[in-house]
Amino acid sequence: MAKEQKLVEAITPIQEDFAQWYTDIVKKAELVDYSSVKGFVILRPYGYAIWENVQRLLDDMFKQTGHQNVSMPLLIPESLLQKEKDHVEGFAPEVAWVTMGGSEPLSERLCIRPTSETLFCEHFEHVIQSYRDLPKLYNQWCSVVRWEKTTRPFLRSREFLWQEGHTMHETAEQAEAETLQMLGIYERLCRDYLMIPVVPGKKTDKEKFAGAVSTYTIEAMMHDGKSLQSGTSHYFGDGFARAFDITFTARDNSQQFPHQTSWGLSTRIIGAIIMCHGDDNGLILPPAVAPTQAVIVPVAMHKPGVLEAAGQLRDGLRAAGFRVHLDDSDQSPGWKFAEYEMKGVPLRVEIGPRDIEQGQCVLVRRDSGQKRTAPLDGLAEEVAEQLSEMERNLYNRALDNRSNRTITCPDYSHLEQAVAEQTGFYLAGWCGGRGCEDDLRERLEISSRCIPFDAQAVSDQCVVCGKPSKHTVMWGKAY
Repeated sequence: MAKEQKLVEAITPIQEDFAQWYTDIVKKAELVDYSSVKGFVILRPYGYAIWENVQRLLDDMFKQTGHQNVSMPLLIPESLLQKEKDHVEGFAPEVAWVTMGGSEPLSERLCIRPTSETLFCEHFEHVIQSYRDLPKLYNQWCSVVRWEKTTRPFLRSREFLWQEGHTMHETAEQAEAETLQMLGIYERLCRDYLMIPVVPGKKTDKEKFAGAVSTYTIEAMMHDGKSLQSGTSHYFGDGFARAFDITFTARDNSQQFPHQTSWGLSTRIIGAIIMCHGDDNGLILPPAVAPTQAVIVPVAMHKPGVLEAAGQLRDGLRAAGFRVHLDDSDQSPGWKFAEYEMKGVPLRVEIGPRDIEQGQCVLVRRDSGQKRTAPLDGLAEEVAEQLSEMERNLYNRALDNRSNRTITCPDYSHLEQAVAEQTGFYLAGWCGGRGCEDDLRERLEISSRCIPFDAQAVSDQCVVCGKPSKHTVMWGKAY
């Protein structure tokens, strides 16, 4: 029992120091370990298993929409990176370079990919000749390197895992539809599987991806009211195609430039899960991505029949399609309760001699701590129902947090007061001017998160300068 108490005390309370709380969970739940190179972390088995489950869900959705997986090289020649001016300027501060091959200097520097637009464009120039070759719907799962100054596991690492989709289309309309379709897939992942409500919208020109015509985003609110950009989708127009001389013979036999998109979601989403759902006792994992959906803890397992009954429960739940772990170690039940609570396992199943006699077990939900007895007959149906109820509860709790922290600000004084009183999302009118956007960052330390698709007009005036408002923008502090 002392070990159980120690595990709980090892986590800094969420209200005391949110950043330290996050770091404690990442370490104590055994998601990552730190490597000898700053900003590069080791994804431990439990952390990687969460990513694998996210990956499976997304990959299925990609393939259902006709996308194919490919693999591009890790290194990009500097001359290739330089072909798109805005793109290279946008990434220049974050690029890591390879200058030696063995003991010999390279004739040209090689960039470790921060993203792969240029590599895909080089390939597209080789394989696209006719409209019959379009669309090209590609995705790759890989790691990228961006030399961030300030790092934090999952949220901002120098190397991270992600998927990056890259597509080419005959027309601008098709490419724009693709951009929004993929943003919709990210929204569905968060809403239906991760239980994270997100705000989809368009980025301002200041915040858009380097080289893009338009960037779209899903923004999630964390427990502390800050925003986390959780997935982005970009429409490039034909800018990259022109830079790389990618043309195709159109249906009327004219030569045209194809229209391009790219879109990505990374292991940052694990940080979103932690900060959206976790509590003072550790992780709370949505069932869809939890490596273990139910853990079976035998009570008084030294007594005859207990382990056998626990094993039958495990086998039955596995046969029903659940990811189940039976902990038959010699640790005390109390230690096990704290351990799996820390790791966010959605459901704990307890069974002991008295339960066996009565033909039942005890179910404990991680999100609410709610305990209930359940008959052994039909247990799989009860487990499914409890996990579904947990999903609804997690989503509604996160939605309530966002609703309570979303504030409509018709003028600057309201905005200034709202920022001073509570971290959250602030809806306010904007004239579209870069100067006003910069002003809010400097004076209130907030940034434009997105122009929400469904935003209602807050005011007919810009919250900063008073000129006519062109957009309602969601402002906030962000990770």
